Amino acid sequence: MAEKKARIAVLVSGGGTNLQAILDACEKGIITSGEVVLVISNREGAYALERAKTAGVPGLTLTRKACGGQQAFEAAILKALEDAEIDLIVLAGFLAILSENFTARYPRRIVNIHPSLIPSFCGAGFYGLKVHEAALARGVKVTGATVHFVNEIPDGGEIIAQKAVEILPGDTPEILQKRVMEQAEWILLPNAVEQVCGEIIGTEK
Repeated sequence: MAEKKARIAVLVSGGGTNLQAILDACEKGIITSGEVVLVISNREGAYALERAKTAGVPGLTLTRKACGGQQAFEAAILKALEDAEIDLIVLAGFLAILSENFTARYPRRIVNIHPSLIPSFCGAGFYGLKVHEAALARGVKVTGATVHFVNEIPDGGEIIAQKAVEILPGDTPEILQKRVMEQAEWILLPNAVEQVCGEIIGTEK
């Protein structure tokens, strides 16, 4: 009998580099306790869906506009998650905020990657390049990435793992963003996913 694996859904909004890091980690045997079985995008034509297709993972686009509002949008996501019997939800550059009503249904089963060392440069309005712009404007010497559980407070859930990245002279937000991805996000997120999946299947055995 095949080993039980936690069923993972990855929620995306854009290019899907963190999704790719997870798919690659599954391929390389870094993630053995879980498998990606669904990718949901809240943006039409997100390149992340192409990555899912290449990996043979079903992809789905659900937008707030098409659903007719936040409540219907979240209901559509919940239905897709339930239909796919999802154990773990990974927010990988997912730019829609999920309500408390949604997050409360999945305690310690939703993880997010944030491109700073929380509690610095996080919370409402801090996403993408804005995080790196803020770090450079503040003049900090070290930044990094954080994987955390998701609750009703943006970037407010329990921290699972963090990795520091040095800020170098001459860094632009774009250069810093790339270094944080390469040195922290793409390493940290797959390892955290494996850890949480291991806990899930451990508790369910």
